[in-house]
Amino acid sequence: MSMSNDHLSDRELSAMTKTLDEMHNDQAMPAMQAAVAQWVDAIRSGGDTMTEKVASRRKFLLGAAGLGASGLVVAACGTSSKSATPPTSIAAPASSTTTPPTSSAALTGDLAVAAMAASLENLGVYAYNAGIAAATAGKLGKVPPAVVTFAQTAKAQHMAHAQAWNSALTGAGKAAVTATDPALTPTVNSAFAKVTNASELAQLALLVENIAAQTYQKAIPVLSASSSIAVAATIAPVEMQHAAILYYVLGQYPGIQGTQSNMYASGSPLAFNPTTLARPASDYTGS
Repeated sequence: MSMSNDHLSDRELSAMTKTLDEMHNDQAMPAMQAAVAQWVDAIRSGGDTMTEKVASRRKFLLGAAGLGASGLVVAACGTSSKSATPPTSIAAPASSTTTPPTSSAALTGDLAVAAMAASLENLGVYAYNAGIAAATAGKLGKVPPAVVTFAQTAKAQHMAHAQAWNSALTGAGKAAVTATDPALTPTVNSAFAKVTNASELAQLALLVENIAAQTYQKAIPVLSASSSIAVAATIAPVEMQHAAILYYVLGQYPGIQGTQSNMYASGSPLAFNPTTLARPASDYTGS
């Protein structure tokens, strides 16, 4: 991918990445950490109320709207002009742990969602790690430093998200999830094996981000505790911000439009974000 003035310059991408990181550190992280602490307290005390759940859903809708819109603001300096082809060959990334511990089958409810979400965040870290390694090794041709910086920033945020979900799991006396999503890891490995340049790598990263964003959106009605809803609510808009920037990197409109029939689709904003790519809790638990 050429980071020329066609649609997005190195300076613009660097500015987007800086704003993304500042918003994550100043807004998303404190809210996420507070929600996790509340969740662990609720687990240990044995409850949460339906009133709190409804209130948290309302906060999610308001927060997602605000942070989702800010994702477009982060990427607003780009213009849509090109469309990239899907990944079409370098070696696949180093193997990842895809078999969950046998004890994971005992997870139910919000903790099952937490385990799946942690494995999905681990997959994001895994994919970005592989891309960064390939780029710095010169296997993707010329990759602008701003692209690598964005990948490093997104990876760090996925790591923080995985840590949040794992904090809830360990707070409940369960094992932390170190595996990547078992159902999706083979797909990522297969797609990565066909990647030959930075544009194709961005397409793969976009798929992972769209899946994550849609998974969190679909998980909100399933979660039962107000605090677990709040964790998902603070993470979902961040994944949307990642996707918005990746769309601009690819010269596409920054709308999360991926569907089962076209996982890389973009275009005019939809009234409601689709959830056809969302992953079920059973991805990790096997239930």
